[in-house]
Amino acid sequence: MMEDKTLVCRECGAEFAFTASEQQFYADKGFQNEPGRCPACRAARRQNNGGSRGERQMYEVICDGCGQPTQVPFQPRGDRPVYCRNCFDSQRQSRF
Repeated sequence: MMEDKTLVCRECGAEFAFTASEQQFYADKGFQNEPGRCPACRAARRQNNGGSRGERQMYEVICDGCGQPTQVPFQPRGDRPVYCRNCFDSQRQSRF
């Protein structure tokens, strides 16, 4: 049976409990390492990182539907039409 452990946060140096239930969760998920940061530092790190990847690169294009300039989150290849949000939604609605 697992017992609670006291760990030291590598970010702020505070001691924090690594509970038996957390240890079981880590084991069930196959995690090999114990947490290196306290819950507060983990939460702050997630918030600062946005919880995901960085800002998306946007590409300036002319909409093939209405001819207006717009931005899309992918680099057009030139072999398919590219639409602004309104034209894209209209195209999608007309298919269904």
